[in-house]
Amino acid sequence: MNACTSKLEQAITDIEQLDRLGCLDRWKEAFGRSPPKYLSPQFMKRVLIWDLQSSELGGLSGKTERQLKQIASGKTSRAQSKPGSHLVREWNGRTYRVEVVDGGYVMENETWRSLSAIARHITGARWSGPRFFGVR
Repeated sequence: MNACTSKLEQAITDIEQLDRLGCLDRWKEAFGRSPPKYLSPQFMKRVLIWDLQSSELGGLSGKTERQLKQIASGKTSRAQSKPGSHLVREWNGRTYRVEVVDGGYVMENETWRSLSAIARHITGARWSGPRFFGVR
């Protein structure tokens, strides 16, 4: 273990040991403002540790940052899954796997024309398939 790794590990340990007031103070230092009300100390610690690691080890790529900003602003285009992609959704304790193929989807060796039809089959209710599978 080198000195940088040891220093980073110690800084993480220090954050993990903060109480609520310490988290609030550290948050103000890191982000220049108070955190949103009602954040738990556990959540604040996770964000503070992520911020520390990203500043020490490198943050997100520019492309990822742009995509996250698009998602946060609600200006995302509809996701297009490419053939060969797999979608996974857990529903009522069961995991469903769907493969995207040309012209449709395959689940449990049956071909479907739409994700909405699959979602309806799984839940028994009318769902937006892309929403159900989290691709919107």
